[in-house]
Amino acid sequence: MRTARLVALAGSLTLFGGCKDFLDVNTNPNAPETVAANLYLPPMLHWMVSGSQWDGRFISRYTQMLRANSHTNWDRMGYDPGSDNGGQIWRDVYWSFGQNLIDMMDIAAREERWDVLGVGYILKAWGWHQATAIHGEIIVKEAIDQTKFSFNYDTQEYAYQEVQRLLDSAIVYLGRTDGAVDAAYLGRGDKIYNGDRVKWLKFAHGLMALNLGHYTNKASYAPAAVISHVDQSLASNADNALLSYPGTVNDDRNFQGRTRGNFVSVRQTQFTVELMDGTQFGGAVDPRMTRMLSPSPDGQYRGLDPNTSGFGGFSTAQIPNNPYGYPGSAGVDSVGRYLFDDKASHPAMTYSQLQFVKAEAAYRAGDRATALTAYVNGISFHIDFVNAKIAEGGQKGPPIDAAEKAAFLANPEIVPAAAALTMTHIMSQKFIAQWAWGYIEAWMDERRFHYTDIDPASGRQVFPGYAPPNVLHVHNAGKYVYRIRPRYNSEYVWNRDGLRAIQTGNPEGGLADDYHTVPMWIIQP
Repeated sequence: MRTARLVALAGSLTLFGGCKDFLDVNTNPNAPETVAANLYLPPMLHWMVSGSQWDGRFISRYTQMLRANSHTNWDRMGYDPGSDNGGQIWRDVYWSFGQNLIDMMDIAAREERWDVLGVGYILKAWGWHQATAIHGEIIVKEAIDQTKFSFNYDTQEYAYQEVQRLLDSAIVYLGRTDGAVDAAYLGRGDKIYNGDRVKWLKFAHGLMALNLGHYTNKASYAPAAVISHVDQSLASNADNALLSYPGTVNDDRNFQGRTRGNFVSVRQTQFTVELMDGTQFGGAVDPRMTRMLSPSPDGQYRGLDPNTSGFGGFSTAQIPNNPYGYPGSAGVDSVGRYLFDDKASHPAMTYSQLQFVKAEAAYRAGDRATALTAYVNGISFHIDFVNAKIAEGGQKGPPIDAAEKAAFLANPEIVPAAAALTMTHIMSQKFIAQWAWGYIEAWMDERRFHYTDIDPASGRQVFPGYAPPNVLHVHNAGKYVYRIRPRYNSEYVWNRDGLRAIQTGNPEGGLADDYHTVPMWIIQP
């Protein structure tokens, strides 16, 4: 396969499509040429979870979950020209999945392994869902077309519709128990649900709820449909989609773990801390703060301001430790904090996340009682999730005890009466529940509310305390970021004609320096 073709190819829309004759010259006499369908799953499931962490290094700067010790392009809502930074999901969808996913689904269909096929449809839907949420227009229809050297982009509207079509198919196949459906067979490659078809079915409904939940700025937004899918999805933390990391060698350690050291030079932000230290919610201190965030050497919890240079006026004792809980690199195999520990299992979806999706939908539908119940569930089960992380790998700190949890949930600043619940409450708590893992969904939430929209019910920002940087990246022309440019080495090197043709109102389309500031279709009316 020519390099020019290799780097630009993408995962196919069709199940059986694609020419494979060119592979016939590469027969291997020392290895099987036919691979069992279940053996394709482990690397794809790994990247489904870990890829979001890779791109999370950069998206977390936009959301102000984290900030670099020194201002980078990403901290100024920009990007790194000529770099693949922010392009890992693109690579995963169009390369790590790509032909592998097509082959797995092809084999599963021939052998009537409907459970494996259903998971395949989920993976394909998940890929388009995440890729379009990050990049906007993406390549869908022409992906993995071996006859092409350049590829046309599809609209984001089409990508969203395709996600829903694929999930409809996943739900049908995962509902089947005939043919060669076999939990043990699926489980050999399923490192998330261990072959549990029913949990994958719940995951499919959860992903549909997340996808439909992005339509809040559209007249077609359907809160009843969102609620229905949430109700058919994860039923508790026992259904959380978690990938575990054995932590024995580098590649099976958590990418966010201490030993791999990918988050040494970042710190939590002032925005994140103020959502939890009582600043934004009437003095109500969140017990999760001392378990999730890192204290300064003097024991206090602080965050970096997006508009200060370096550590601002903090003394050495006041500078927040990095997310691992250390001032610097510490050592390999050191115990980390929360989701920044070598062995901390990492989620692709959680019950809490979906409860906040339901709370928003019910709130928009005018059903405050349902909204409040889902909102409280989201907080309560996330507290339990935090405790589970503390128990993994011998992390620092005692768990949140029953008295702490009860007192926090009884505080009217956090849990008001149903009539006093606001979007500010819901989205702030969803942000906390997604901190350090739900990077893409959290960024979508902020973009849906244009970062600083005011909640009419509270009279405050939906995300209170969020302040865009005063000095934006030079290519922003004073505008906020709404997408990441497609992966440099596949698109800007090999597929420039496809980028130029994207309809943005600028004749340069996706080649324009400020393409990353073009608002996405999904957030527009």
